[in-house]
Amino acid sequence: MAATLELKYFNTFWLKKIKSITDVETVTPIVATNTAVETTVINITDTVEKVKVGAGQIVTNLTNTTNFATGVVTVVGRDNLIVTVSTPALSTTTDDQVASASTTLTLNVANVDVIVGMAVSGTGVAAGTYITADPTPGTVYTLNQAATIGASDTYTYVSSINITASDNLTFTGKATEAGIPKEFPADNATDWYEEESRIRGGYNNTTVDFGVKAYLVADSNQQQNRIAALIYSGVFNSRTGVNNTNQFSVGTDITKSTDPANGSIQRLYAEDTNLIIFQEDKVSRALIDKDAIYSAEGNAAVTSTNLVIGQIVPYAGEYGISTNPESFAVYGYRKYFTDKNRGVVLRLSKDGITEISSYGMHDFFRDELSSLSVDKIVGSWNNHTKDYNISIQTSSTYKTLTFDEGVLGWTTFLDFKPSQAFSLNNLYYTFNTGKLYQHYLGNYGQFYGITYDSNVTIVLNSHPSVVKVFKTINYEGALGWQLESMSASSGDVTLPIGVYVNQTTLTGLESALFSNNFKKKENKFFANLINNSPSTTGEVLWGNSITGIKGFYSTVKMSISAITQFDTSAIKKELFSVSSDVVESSY
Repeated sequence: MAATLELKYFNTFWLKKIKSITDVETVTPIVATNTAVETTVINITDTVEKVKVGAGQIVTNLTNTTNFATGVVTVVGRDNLIVTVSTPALSTTTDDQVASASTTLTLNVANVDVIVGMAVSGTGVAAGTYITADPTPGTVYTLNQAATIGASDTYTYVSSINITASDNLTFTGKATEAGIPKEFPADNATDWYEEESRIRGGYNNTTVDFGVKAYLVADSNQQQNRIAALIYSGVFNSRTGVNNTNQFSVGTDITKSTDPANGSIQRLYAEDTNLIIFQEDKVSRALIDKDAIYSAEGNAAVTSTNLVIGQIVPYAGEYGISTNPESFAVYGYRKYFTDKNRGVVLRLSKDGITEISSYGMHDFFRDELSSLSVDKIVGSWNNHTKDYNISIQTSSTYKTLTFDEGVLGWTTFLDFKPSQAFSLNNLYYTFNTGKLYQHYLGNYGQFYGITYDSNVTIVLNSHPSVVKVFKTINYEGALGWQLESMSASSGDVTLPIGVYVNQTTLTGLESALFSNNFKKKENKFFANLINNSPSTTGEVLWGNSITGIKGFYSTVKMSISAITQFDTSAIKKELFSVSSDVVESSY
């Protein structure tokens, strides 16, 4: 049934629907973690159901119904997982006991009002003493700890609650604590309240009591969640101090909807007079303070308009940002983001949307982004190196890569896992475990206090159709690089080659001649390739009996260890080029 609402000066304020806090009951009983002690505090474990617990509700123990004394136990308040309850309004006093100095209490005259769960107080009774069992109802009781009970002394028995670990508890009734529970609809149509009753929202301004009244009929009093729509408020003018950001005029068209078939709006980015809209399956731009008029030939002409949000124009291509707005990064007029649903990394620029994941990494991103275990994709622009960094993360693993616009390719894997990343004043920052780090400080190869080895993998593939023998390896660069591995397309492999060691004695020079290390000559580093391939059936010569390795191409992995990369000769370890001396074997 529709509700009729009465509005005064409907252009100046909204009416807001306040949800009622209704009678609720937990869907699943909450498990307590208390030990078996007398208490008025309940420790619960269920972080989901706890939000439904509020003051005023009645507590029921489904596991041990006798662990609550006779009477009603209600919730007094809740602090996260700690629930404070009242004790039942029931107590009794008796002065007819048998003298005892143990955990057994015996009454000379039966008293049915003394029951399990009651706290015992009086002479000779320590604090925290309560009744745990009633072997003979009304007469014999078992206490949780020894007490000295004097004959004919007066003792008081007060009802309390006794919660045992793993007891199942339910909380029923109307919660009166504000905001709890939070997910229940209103129970009547009277819960409409004025959000702002003062003209223009000023603290000391005149309240709205008289004037022209407008009537609005609402078809439904339920809250709406429009995940594919935009809305705007009044403006804020810092020069004049006018702040109308809390005003949403129902007398004007202030909403704009995108195609809901393209999913929810995940991110907005304002660029000049355009608003870039990233949906799950589409990227569009909304014209701001302008609109487009199309001729009969389909040509568009932009014209000014009084519309704040004008026409929404989609970009070409069936791409979106999926549900990973954290992958977005921007530099100049270039926007970078991922579309996990389609397994691609994208760039939006003046020429439209481009799949930059196709620059040599199509298969990699298709496989990595399609994984169901991926829960976060952190994108950022590194102003220090002018690169786009992307970190594909699961709960236990991560892969962080760099895209370089200068070479239009993915240049490196990185050894850090950021929770967020950004650039400021040409400096690059990341967050990790709640801490902020500035990059490019301290030792190279060190991230978040951990030092990582660096390596570069290169493919030597000159004259691809020629079978070649790779005889030597050489590189130009800094000290400290070693050949970690080298293999040919045929399966031939080499022995590793160690770092160059500067010799200052004749003995050292003699030993270096026969060591499998790089040798320095004319500021380049050379080494012979020693074959380390296993023998095959019928092979006469193999391993170090033959020169180099044979194949169409070879894969070289150069690395630098944490031990050598921080020597005093050079902190920055540059690797300029790697090459090999090859001879033709056959076509």
